[in-house]
Amino acid sequence: MRVLLTGHKGYLGTVMAPVLAGAGHEVIGLDSGLFADCLLGPRPETPPGHEIDLRDITLEHVAGADAVIHLAALSNDPLGGLAPELTYDINHRAAVRLARLARDAGVKRFLYASTCSVYGASGGDELVGEDAPLRPVTPYAESKVRVEEDVHRLADDDFTPVYLRNATAFGYSPRLRADIVLNNLVGHAVLSGEVRVLSDGTPWRPLVHARDIANAFAAALVAPREAVHDRAFNIGTERNNVTVAEIAGEVAEAVPGSRLVITGEAGADPRSYRVDFSRFRKAVPEFGCEWTVKAGALELVAAYQKFGLTRRDFDERFTRLAWLKNGAGVDDTLRR
Repeated sequence: MRVLLTGHKGYLGTVMAPVLAGAGHEVIGLDSGLFADCLLGPRPETPPGHEIDLRDITLEHVAGADAVIHLAALSNDPLGGLAPELTYDINHRAAVRLARLARDAGVKRFLYASTCSVYGASGGDELVGEDAPLRPVTPYAESKVRVEEDVHRLADDDFTPVYLRNATAFGYSPRLRADIVLNNLVGHAVLSGEVRVLSDGTPWRPLVHARDIANAFAAALVAPREAVHDRAFNIGTERNNVTVAEIAGEVAEAVPGSRLVITGEAGADPRSYRVDFSRFRKAVPEFGCEWTVKAGALELVAAYQKFGLTRRDFDERFTRLAWLKNGAGVDDTLRR
């Protein structure tokens, strides 16, 4: 297929583009370039594409594509909380507009990167499936819910949207993010010798490796239409439903000599949920997650040491909010 991949220079897109190309697809990128210089390690090869703000996309950018994979977004809760109006403008309205343009251009399949954060404070011990109530507690998660609702209305016999609700990502990418839980805890441990958890450690988190996310999208791209048409799927594996304290324990084991400290100073985190991932396995049985939290922690330790992670880069270059505020400039770059 000819696949338009938005966010191809981001954390997930940098991992996904070569996976798609390796499966034989022609990949065309589309990215604003905001995080193109957030590199740890050599600059990766990237597919040809368009450098453009998501809000400025026109029909010509999607014309000729067989499928669109939409990853591009303001991609975490702190940034969404700082500028919620931008989160809704870019993550919601621009995403729905892209889907509408794709449909009008004759694109057959639209894969949307949603999130398990849509379940919010689900609580309890039951695994959360795709039909559970959606209780987003942040503008970021709320924007994902709105996109799913609006793009659902565009689905028809010729346009197949699929909503992939990714668990919290982890793992090495050349365009690193340090503001997601496992990547962050490993970085602090490598740089300081301490694994510090500010919550009480009890909230549940579902985790999934960036490469497993890439493989899930590649599988959904070619799955039979009747198996995926206009359906939401949780992406991850039940074995990676872990508490924050368990994540921290894996990090402490992966970083020799590090010390685990759970302070509890931030209080209880309302975002706590365990997720059922069986629907996607049934719909696309050839897919299966390969990465455990332990393997991901070891991979990150090796990458941080090999490429010489520094405290300054960890705090500024690889933290999305800090990069936009101090580097790219959230006001100058994003506001209209």
